Amino acid sequence: MEPIVLAYIGLGLMVGLSGIGSVYGVSISGNAAIGAMKKDPDSFGNYMVLSALPSTQGLYGFVGYFVMSGLMTGTMNWTIAAGIFGAGLAMGLAGLFSGIRQGQVCANGIAAIGSGYKVFGNTMILGVFPELYAILGLLVVILINGNLTA
Repeated sequence: MEPIVLAYIGLGLMVGLSGIGSVYGVSISGNAAIGAMKKDPDSFGNYMVLSALPSTQGLYGFVGYFVMSGLMTGTMNWTIAAGIFGAGLAMGLAGLFSGIRQGQVCANGIAAIGSGYKVFGNTMILGVFPELYAILGLLVVILINGNLTA
């Protein structure tokens, strides 16, 4: 196996897993929004914002791809390939789990808003906490990229 194959697997994991996390998170919160609209259709704007919040993990994986893509050459060594793979795995897993958990937090807030509670701001604050770990995953990608090019 050539080193670039390992690197491409890492990039695939980065984009794929973080995208899957966003898909699950947005679906979880979107399903809650559909249920909440039956009780309170006037709060659709709040539901939409909270449902969209988990979509950022997929974007972070995509940004991570562009950060690392400059290192992709057919003549790369195993150290660079392993670094790209590790960065991809870190970002992918952080995006996967934070997207799912963020969707669950947002879904609970959506259900509460649908029941008449005024918790939109509080839900936004609590919904950002899982996002922090996806941001840290992207930071790891940036830091590894900096060490591999130095």
